[in-house]
Amino acid sequence: MEKIISDLSHHIRLNKGFFLWMGFLGLALIACLYAYIQQLSYGLGVTGMRDVVSWGLYISNFVFFVASSLIGMLISAVLGLIGMKWVHPITRIAETIAVAFAAVAGLVIVMDMGRPERLAYVFMYARFQSPILWDVTVITTYFVISFLLLLLPMIPDLAVLYKRFGNLPGWLKPVYKALSLNWCNLPEQNRIIRRSIYILLILIIPAALSIHTVTSWLFAFTTRSGWDSTIFGPYFVSGAFVAGTAAVIIAMFFFRKNYKLQDYLTDLHFNNMGKVLVLVAFVYLYFNINEYLVPGYKLKRADAVHLRELMSGQFALIFWLVQVCGLLIPIIMMLFRRMRKPLPLTIISAAVLLGAWFKRYLIVIPTMSHPFLPVQHVPENFKVYTPTLTEIAITLLSFILVLIIITLISKFFPVIPIVETANDKGLDPLKSIES
Repeated sequence: MEKIISDLSHHIRLNKGFFLWMGFLGLALIACLYAYIQQLSYGLGVTGMRDVVSWGLYISNFVFFVASSLIGMLISAVLGLIGMKWVHPITRIAETIAVAFAAVAGLVIVMDMGRPERLAYVFMYARFQSPILWDVTVITTYFVISFLLLLLPMIPDLAVLYKRFGNLPGWLKPVYKALSLNWCNLPEQNRIIRRSIYILLILIIPAALSIHTVTSWLFAFTTRSGWDSTIFGPYFVSGAFVAGTAAVIIAMFFFRKNYKLQDYLTDLHFNNMGKVLVLVAFVYLYFNINEYLVPGYKLKRADAVHLRELMSGQFALIFWLVQVCGLLIPIIMMLFRRMRKPLPLTIISAAVLLGAWFKRYLIVIPTMSHPFLPVQHVPENFKVYTPTLTEIAITLLSFILVLIIITLISKFFPVIPIVETANDKGLDPLKSIES
């Protein structure tokens, strides 16, 4: 029992590597914050967005962040509720990613606002008919549920560490004591925690489906070519599962290697996660085919322009790299078991995740570049969208914030559930703290 506690908590200490990593993130954060201050001072004119393309990297990034956050629901709720016990060591990693991406997704929208001080108007003068209000509501709801699903299962672990782990940094002990909520393994406490988690697992499923379905409606409620589609809801959800699963696999590999968790994040877990990624990628591939086959068959004039720009025009290179290198080749490779080993699967997942981000770019930019009305009587640079260095830096700011959140949570709290792992092995880590 002591070995499990030590293995799953030995990383909870300050070391040189942690300070170097956080120092790097801190410096990068300061540089990117300077870019955002420039945007606040001079307005959105410092970006590449203009009258024609008024949504750029920021909205592409927002859709990507919302997508990646859905993995908490897939791992904890869907796979957990159907009895897949192999996901137990992965649930906290998935929920950490869900919390980090959902938290920053809201900030990305603020980055896209030229007048962020007017954010309160969304709530003060909101209309129920506005999908933007629905988006704010479901993102907030999903974040709260994800945060509770991260915190509640951790309560027994924090109680165990506070009582039985003597190597905790001194400043962490009062934090663990407060967050453990005087947990002492009473039957009533166990009953409350189990019921609460079960209710949250049920609630997070409609919340997760809503968060990306509503996001898809922001596009599909228009008549623009490329967005005027009835499949955008399930299409976005399936794409979200692909991005989120890839993100979890990458995080699993990092924690397995750097926190020495080879005995707990085994080849079996990577193999099974590879199978999950293949499954959701196949579903996503179907929707990708549907997205282009149906308008290509009807080939309305505006759709023809849009498809031509994607497949052989300005966006062709990104389009084919995303489809072939970010989806088709990874699916074929992951069908072979040796490609579902930790290292090759992580490399494949990195390609999938990168492709997932550029896919969101392709959803947003090409459609806005080709409005129904001809673009005329505007400066030449209004006609072509090119992200500026300031815009890229502010986009990187959101990724830095996600990495900071994930780093802090994973560094100072157990990455893998201690009590659940011990129970799966027939051990009782709470025996010594029972009252």
